[in-house]
Amino acid sequence: MKDLIRTHAGLLFAGVATFVMMGAGQALFGPALPVYIRAFTLSEFEAGLFVALLWVGCFLGVGFMFFKGALIGPRHTLAVMAGGTGLMAASPNWWVTLAGGVIFGMGYGMATAVFNPRVMRAFGAKGPSMLSLLNATFGVGAIAAPLVFVRLGSDPAWAFGIVALVLAAIWLGAGAAGRVSAAPSGEVKAFRPHWAILGFGLVAIGMEASLAGLGPTALIQAGVAEETASRLLSAFFVVFLLARVVLVFVAHLIQPFVLYTLAVVSAAVCAVGAVVLSPAIFFVAMGASAGVFFPGFYVTASGKMGEDLRVPPTIVAAGLVGAICTPLLLAPLSVQMGERGFFILAAGILIAVSLAALLSLRRMRV
Repeated sequence: MKDLIRTHAGLLFAGVATFVMMGAGQALFGPALPVYIRAFTLSEFEAGLFVALLWVGCFLGVGFMFFKGALIGPRHTLAVMAGGTGLMAASPNWWVTLAGGVIFGMGYGMATAVFNPRVMRAFGAKGPSMLSLLNATFGVGAIAAPLVFVRLGSDPAWAFGIVALVLAAIWLGAGAAGRVSAAPSGEVKAFRPHWAILGFGLVAIGMEASLAGLGPTALIQAGVAEETASRLLSAFFVVFLLARVVLVFVAHLIQPFVLYTLAVVSAAVCAVGAVVLSPAIFFVAMGASAGVFFPGFYVTASGKMGEDLRVPPTIVAAGLVGAICTPLLLAPLSVQMGERGFFILAAGILIAVSLAALLSLRRMRV
């Protein structure tokens, strides 16, 4: 293993550093949103659009990789993300800021398709473990970014500017990462999408994106101070990261759809707790559930849909549709439902999905 790490140190450095900054960039969208609402006098729909367009960009990036992935390496993804965060740092007007979010999202989607297969291939039998490590480092950036944002005086220009500069620095050192190619393409065979699991994933990833993107605004609406809301988002990602780390050791012992079901049920309980007890405490607790949504969904969907080359993009695309649409729906509706409207809506959605998942446990075994 040590020999493998030495051989592929460039890839590992670039991958870990990139995923840390992906987490940082995404986590800044939540605390930056209230600042943009004031600065640009945004409507509720425009506010939700900021979060949704990140995932539109990610969707476009994944789609681009589906068709042109063989031509794209680590440095391309880093350049795209740096360009997007640079535009958000400049923020001369709202439309440029939105464009920056879309471009950052494109680089984000491309990076997931570039680094994951390279790490899997480079580390052979240890590939899955290294892949778990790579994706867990996303949480490091997501934890740190809201805290740094507060220390910078809640200034999106400084925060996104620093992310852009760090991404540019990673680009300088990422040349060696491009020497490891992704797994070669095989014959593309017909496949049949499993609509039920794709639907479950759509809702879960939509809720994950809404919690991360709209959570701070929802907490502020519920009476939490703005700086405290940013710190609570950081705590949310601490719990998110801990759940992902624990999952590395227990995921192989539990049916993946059982993991998914436990995640949505626990999230529903926390959402109810946020409505009737403490939004702050139960929002942070939902980080553990959110950390399990994607692994439980992805492994189940892979088992149900097989190994056709089009299966992974289809799974990711289903989650991205949820991530795009859910914040757009929840942002305006939650404002109309009072102080804890976001958590009321989240509780209703998660309770419905929990019941559906419990009824589907036997059919979803893989």
